[in-house]
Amino acid sequence: MSTKIDQLSSWLKERKITEVECLVSDLTGIARGKISPTNKFIAEKGMRLPESVLLQTVTGDYVEDDIYYDLLDPADIDMVCRPDESAVFLVPWAIEPTAQVIHDTYDKQGNPIELSPRNILKKVLKLYSDKGWQPIMAPEMEFYLTKRNADPDFPLEAPLGRSGRPETGRQSFSIDAANEFDPLFEDMYDWCEIQGLDLDTLIHEEGPAQMEINFRHGEPLHLADQVLVFKRTMREAALKHDVTATFMAKPITDQPGSAMHVHQSIIDKNTGKNIFSNDDGTMSELFLHHIGGLQKLIPELLPLFAPNVNSFRRFLPDTSAPVNVEWGEENRTVGLRVPDASPENRRVENRLAGADANPYLALAASLLCGYIGMVEGIEPSAPVEGRGYERRNLRLPLTLEAALERMENCKVAEEYLGRKFISGYVAVKRAEHENYKRVISSWEREFLLLSV
Repeated sequence: MSTKIDQLSSWLKERKITEVECLVSDLTGIARGKISPTNKFIAEKGMRLPESVLLQTVTGDYVEDDIYYDLLDPADIDMVCRPDESAVFLVPWAIEPTAQVIHDTYDKQGNPIELSPRNILKKVLKLYSDKGWQPIMAPEMEFYLTKRNADPDFPLEAPLGRSGRPETGRQSFSIDAANEFDPLFEDMYDWCEIQGLDLDTLIHEEGPAQMEINFRHGEPLHLADQVLVFKRTMREAALKHDVTATFMAKPITDQPGSAMHVHQSIIDKNTGKNIFSNDDGTMSELFLHHIGGLQKLIPELLPLFAPNVNSFRRFLPDTSAPVNVEWGEENRTVGLRVPDASPENRRVENRLAGADANPYLALAASLLCGYIGMVEGIEPSAPVEGRGYERRNLRLPLTLEAALERMENCKVAEEYLGRKFISGYVAVKRAEHENYKRVISSWEREFLLLSV
């Protein structure tokens, strides 16, 4: 451990870094932590944070006291946060030379903190490693650019591009529409290159100023770190150009939602071969069981893919998003798409996660569902040919409340992810939902104010 810290210290000194942003991801995916002078960071070899940050809601509130004290020490003790030398990124938008370092979290005895999203992903990856398997993943992040909006009561609007005009109509895959924001994306690509993020293509999606960034396939933990950093980077690049970047699942009424599509395959660590394909190039039993596990368990773990009340607006009819866990080859109308690829590159694309999902938890949940399918030999349904939106046999829970209840009662989830994590995650999401229900919406004022 000390050798790795020494290497990190040398890296920081070589780049004349004066400040270090020490980060951990909370359950929402918000970067929490401390900003430390480099000398202090090197001397302390990490940081301490109250473990309560892992039960903090998106509004800054905490769960109810009886749950809080059941899951955490009543003295509100600190957890030990140790830097991961493989998760170090520069902060190109900072005025002073700054680095951001993602930390792992432990208790005083050195045990991984069970509520930590990064630890949850590492726990799932160990299941694969123990079988001699190496998951390979590639996330695709959708997001909207919008005008700056200081009043949450006003709907979001498309920003002005270089032409001085906002987008109208659907501009799917339009090069010219994406080029409207060239200066912004040049900064974004420059910053991501400086940080070593493995970006691939930029695509204009269906909605006005809705974009998609694809990541190159790679190791899941490293990619989850990169998604966390990319979200920060994209928001900062947008702010520099006086617009906003949002990863809300459904930010604009009557426009498509934003997803985090996740491609996943598995390599045998001994042979280097894709275990999703047989020697003759056909689909393997393990591949079909992986899909079967996704079909059976995604509805049980849906809050890890759709964590907010806004997430479920993506699943409304006629919203261009899948509303079930059907699967099909080269079919974008189902939740689980098998792209047309060579046997060496056979994979499944999980299209159900929202862009608002915590990347560590979404990747962990997607891999866990497939893992359980393989070890339990779960058979998938027949693949869908043609349009899959109307299929109702494998529908998802329709509300966050229903999804949380299902996850809370899922014994398999508790077995693999731990009671403390399931209880804590559900409690945080219920606290957020209670907060949401206290707000009177514009719809209620518009249609009920003078009518009931």
